[in-house]
Amino acid sequence: MIWFDLVTPKSVLFFIPIIKEIENRGRKVLITAREGDGYSEVVELLRLYNIEFVNRGEFGGACLKDKLHASIERQKALMEFVTLYDIDRLVCLCSVDANRVAFGLGIPVVNFYDIPLSDYKTNFKKALPQARLTLPLSTKVFKPFVVPDEIFLRFSLDEEQIFDYNFIDPLIWLKDFRPDFSYVEKILEPYHLDLSQKMIIIREEEYKSSYVDKKYPILYEVLEEIYEKTNANIIIIPRYESAYLKKEFPFATILDKKVVVQHLLYYADLFIGGGGTLNTEACFLNTPTISTRSFICHYDKFQIDHKLMVWVNTKEELLLKVNELLEKKEKKNSNIFDDMTLDISKIVNEILL
Repeated sequence: MIWFDLVTPKSVLFFIPIIKEIENRGRKVLITAREGDGYSEVVELLRLYNIEFVNRGEFGGACLKDKLHASIERQKALMEFVTLYDIDRLVCLCSVDANRVAFGLGIPVVNFYDIPLSDYKTNFKKALPQARLTLPLSTKVFKPFVVPDEIFLRFSLDEEQIFDYNFIDPLIWLKDFRPDFSYVEKILEPYHLDLSQKMIIIREEEYKSSYVDKKYPILYEVLEEIYEKTNANIIIIPRYESAYLKKEFPFATILDKKVVVQHLLYYADLFIGGGGTLNTEACFLNTPTISTRSFICHYDKFQIDHKLMVWVNTKEELLLKVNELLEKKEKKNSNIFDDMTLDISKIVNEILL
C-alpha cells in the first residue's frame, strides 16, 4: 500500500493524477490529511474532488509553540494509524509529520519539493524548515528542473536519489484544464457582481507558515486604493479565516466556499498573489500576475525572467503595476509552459521502483 500524506491544497492537486495512475495499476493507496481551526482548505478540496481520505491531526496555526505541539500530537496519531496497514512507502510534498513517522518506522520516503529555499540562489540561510526536517530523510526526491541539484546534494542526498521532471508543478493538474465562464457566473451569482466590470483576484501570502517571517502588509494597506482607482470587482480567495477579511475589506467579495478557482483565474483581468501555487497557475493561464510574496524562490524567478509575472515589494510599485497590467488589451495565447513535458507514467514508475 502506498501512503500519501496531503497537508496543503497544492499537495491535493499535485498528487490526484499520480494517485489515479497508481490505482489504475492495481495498487492500493492510503490518504491522510489534516484540518484545524481556521484551516480547512485541504479537506474541503479533497471533498470537492471526491477523494477518500482519513483525517489525522490538526494544523497548529501561526504560533511556533502551537505548531510544535500540533506536530507532535499528529505524529503520534499517524504512527498509531499507519501501523495498522502494510505500508510500502510514503509519498508526499515534504510533510514533516509523515516524514518523521515513516522514517521512524523504517518506511521508505519519497519526497517531492519545488521550494527548498526562500531564495532563488543557493543561500542555505534561507532553507525552509520543512526542507531541513524532511529532505535528509528521503529515500528519493523529485524536483522541477528549475531547482539546482546542488541544493539537494547539500541536504545530504546522493545524486542517484535525485530525480528531475521537466515541468513546474501546477502543469500536472492544469494540462487538460478547460475554462468555463458559466461556472464563474454560477459561483459569483450569490454576490450580485457586475461581471462587465474588470475582475481582480487576490490571494494572501501563507503568513502563518513557518517559512514566512511575518505578515507582509503592502497588499492589505493598498487594497482599498486599488478598488477606488480601478472600480474593479475585487475578489479575495481566503487562505485562512474569512471573517476578518469581510470586516477589513467590505468593498471586496470574499469567497466563502471552496471552488475550482482555476476558472476564476482564467477569466480574471489581473491576479495579485502572495503565495506560489496560484501565482503559477495564473501565469500558466496567461493572466497578468503580480507577486507580493515576501521572497523570490526558484520557480518565481523563472516566471519573472520569462515575463509571466512581476514582483513588487512597495505599495507604490504595486499600484503602478496594477494600472499597467490592467491596461493590457489582450492575453497571450501561449507561453513557456507549452514547451514543458509531463510524463506521469514515468514518475509513477520511479515511485514504485
